[in-house]
Amino acid sequence: MPPQGRACRCRLKIESMSGERGRPGSTARSSVIVAGWTLVSRVAGLLRVLVIGALLGATYFSNVFQAGYLLPNSVFTVMAGPVLGMVVVPAVVRSVSVGGPDRASEVLGKVTGRLLAVAGLSAVGLALLSPALAWTLVFQIPGPDRVQAWLLCTVLILFVAPQVVLYTLAELGVAAQQGRQRFALAAAAPAVESLGTILTLVVTVAIFGGGRDIGQAPLSMMVLLGVGTTGSVLLHAALQCYGALRAGVSPRPRRGWRDDPNARDALRRIARSIPVAACPAVTSYGLTVVAATIPGGVLLLQLSYQVFYALSFVGARAVSMAALPGLAEAVALGDRRRFGTAWRQGVYYAVIAGMPLLCLLAVFARPTADILANGGLRDGGMIGELAGCLAVVAFAQLVGGLHDYGQQALFARFDDKGPRLASFVALGTTVAVGASTVLLPVHGGRLTGLVVAILAGEVAGGVTALSRLRRAMHPEALYDRRHALTVAAATAAMLPVIALGWWVVTVLAPARGAELGLLIVCGLVALVPYGLVLMLVTVAGTDRWRRRPATASVVPGTLETGLPAGRWASRAHRRCSPHATPGESTPMTSSPGMGPVSN
Repeated sequence: MPPQGRACRCRLKIESMSGERGRPGSTARSSVIVAGWTLVSRVAGLLRVLVIGALLGATYFSNVFQAGYLLPNSVFTVMAGPVLGMVVVPAVVRSVSVGGPDRASEVLGKVTGRLLAVAGLSAVGLALLSPALAWTLVFQIPGPDRVQAWLLCTVLILFVAPQVVLYTLAELGVAAQQGRQRFALAAAAPAVESLGTILTLVVTVAIFGGGRDIGQAPLSMMVLLGVGTTGSVLLHAALQCYGALRAGVSPRPRRGWRDDPNARDALRRIARSIPVAACPAVTSYGLTVVAATIPGGVLLLQLSYQVFYALSFVGARAVSMAALPGLAEAVALGDRRRFGTAWRQGVYYAVIAGMPLLCLLAVFARPTADILANGGLRDGGMIGELAGCLAVVAFAQLVGGLHDYGQQALFARFDDKGPRLASFVALGTTVAVGASTVLLPVHGGRLTGLVVAILAGEVAGGVTALSRLRRAMHPEALYDRRHALTVAAATAAMLPVIALGWWVVTVLAPARGAELGLLIVCGLVALVPYGLVLMLVTVAGTDRWRRRPATASVVPGTLETGLPAGRWASRAHRRCSPHATPGESTPMTSSPGMGPVSN
């Protein structure tokens, strides 16, 4: 069958499955859903770190707990991590288009069976290596308490090691839901884990007391913390599996992955993409080791990470997760134009979502740090360090979101080499910048330098990923200058409001409660002119930035996403052939590298 015939058959199948779902997709609507529920989860995660700081204080004990209970997530990230979703979501979309949800469940089940076996071995390996890993996290603690700290950290790692398997199961449930364009529960369920950890901390402190350092903390205290946090992850995994079953794709483990070409292909791409997941995990671990040289440094670094991920997942990363199924469908159809249209639409939405967060946090970094520093963190030096970190995070969240979106698009095209290359570049840059921070004073910018290392790595990785994607998309444009002008105009409209808010906060110097209220009001008011400019430009049509040729015709929306191609398509594809009639679009054949992948 010719390529056009295959593409038409695949198009009809996807349209049929979309009708069965009864949930017409939309990148904008899905992005809002992901952003809203992710905001809930990230706020809960931020609250978890704040509770740790308030109850445990800026102590070596809080360093040990914060670093130790995050190790299973780091091991899971090395094993598969976020790459798992990037690989499995396109596989689910392709399986649904070929054989429906039953076929998708079969492929996912075989992938699940293999990955859970690997996760089990990884958990055992983490437990066996717990003494050595614990030593890397406590070697900087003064001599008398070092042995006690090593024992506490080793016990904690042993009790949290099973979380590697639970995180794997949870991420597979997320991928199943996103492949069926179900985003709400997948984005909201992590909040349950954070709330469970907070409850564990409250109960532990109620029993043993807070503010304890290494020398005063009994072994039973760390056991309770380990059991409680693992139980919270178990509840999170159960919710994600329930969501996958509701979406019609079962993650139940199955055997026979070697005999299934689709499952074998997905697992092979996950194995090839391990560096993509491992590099960020290695980076985080290395930065944590450096931060552990400062009392409470791990806590401040993780607090910066929480703000970074909270803002990026509410902004640009929310768009990337929502756009991935549409990009995968375009690849399945062999439609390069549709892929370019979906990509540019996602970039526009990502920048729209991330720009207000950048401006607000960069300007109000010091007041925000003052509000976030509670309990044992309420110290002038700590607040200053946190403010510097947050100012850098303001830029890193947008850059990191675009970096993630570029990797998502490459994975949608079944390109594993590009994300690997971008990850290695990001790792090298972050390590180089992070290692240089040891030259800075312990309490004079070292933590801020570590966050600068994160930003530098995201910039280097993002440029690498987008450069490769640009070559793959040619002649489709990577971005549209009209959209950049639109965002610039909207940003300029809200800057006077932000400047006025900064002046009011600086002059009044209100109490913390009033300060929080002023920041919220300023943020909401700043969004009004920002949104008005975007709305006015949208109503007028972004094509007003550049006059459309008289012979142009609008490419109609396709599939359930109904992409407004007249706004998002590049100029080259708006021009009709001389014989085209109004309302028709120039037909497009499958392009190399964009067609369905044969196994």
